[in-house]
Amino acid sequence: MQKRTFVAALMATTVAVATPGIAETTWDGPTSGPTAAEGKSIVVVAGDLKNGGILGVTNGVEEAAAKIGWEVRVLDGAGSIQGRTAAIGQALALKADGLIINGFDAVEQQAALEGVVSADIPMVAWHSGPKIGCDAPGGIFANVSTDAMTVSEVAAEWAIEDGGKDIGVVIFTDSTYQIAIDKADRLKETVEAAGGKVLEYVDTPIADTSSRMGPLTTSLLQKYGESWTHSLAINDLYFDFMGPSLAAAGLAPDAGPQAGSAGDGSEAAFQRIRSGGYQAITVAEPLNLQGWQLVDELNRAIQGEACSNYVTSPALVTPEGLAKLGDSNSFDPDIPYRAAYATIWGK
Repeated sequence: MQKRTFVAALMATTVAVATPGIAETTWDGPTSGPTAAEGKSIVVVAGDLKNGGILGVTNGVEEAAAKIGWEVRVLDGAGSIQGRTAAIGQALALKADGLIINGFDAVEQQAALEGVVSADIPMVAWHSGPKIGCDAPGGIFANVSTDAMTVSEVAAEWAIEDGGKDIGVVIFTDSTYQIAIDKADRLKETVEAAGGKVLEYVDTPIADTSSRMGPLTTSLLQKYGESWTHSLAINDLYFDFMGPSLAAAGLAPDAGPQAGSAGDGSEAAFQRIRSGGYQAITVAEPLNLQGWQLVDELNRAIQGEACSNYVTSPALVTPEGLAKLGDSNSFDPDIPYRAAYATIWGK
């Protein structure tokens, strides 16, 4: 398969386009809000810190918490429903001043989160469900995310541009999460609307990718052979464990199915894209910025102020774009968000 060059682009939710490598200097987030609430202690309940997106957001929260002057405790749900439930219970026992739900569906933990609401602990979230912004379901003050449908459309349009209308796509998702279903559905709709073919819609848990993706990849190769031209997934983690099976089948990175992720832009994904390691692109979120936004939204919630309703923009990350960005393995837009939030907080 002849691999095409696709120009890297920064895609705003308004579908404005700019080229990575050119400094983005305009801050389009909030410029006003409450100054820092003093002496607060917050808890981050992470869905699974092995997930690069969740880890990147957690790092951003810790950086922002240090600036605003809060203590932060991170509890790892370790990729299981039971682990996340236990972590929420531990957060309640710690009598946190605020809680950040990081990277799992609020519906899954509805009963546990009702306890948080009853305890009158303000909550914000990253990727807690399909509703972005203010007043998300489950008592969540703000659900921080890029526009997930835009992310899926960008990934699917890359596949069409890369392979033409004769592509055969396998889509990987996890029906544990409503947002993952919605993203995968949009991937499928976009590919098919452009005349491409979706060979299979694979539902496999994100938490089990390390054990499942190797055998799955081998099975799909046997089933579809050369008609499988592209893989699209709702998260980079699916591609962490696909490469060895493709290599074992004798497929070079530029010859086998070309992999593109509709989120989140993990460090491992950047390294694969940079080195030609069985992933061609990712549609990355500004994870560190989103960590800062979570702290700002939580500060607003703690003080009874309105949420900012800010929605960050994703970036299509390609080898060409990475070549312009030096050694960085994360999408951290060159906009003064740290200074903007510090000014709001009076720090």
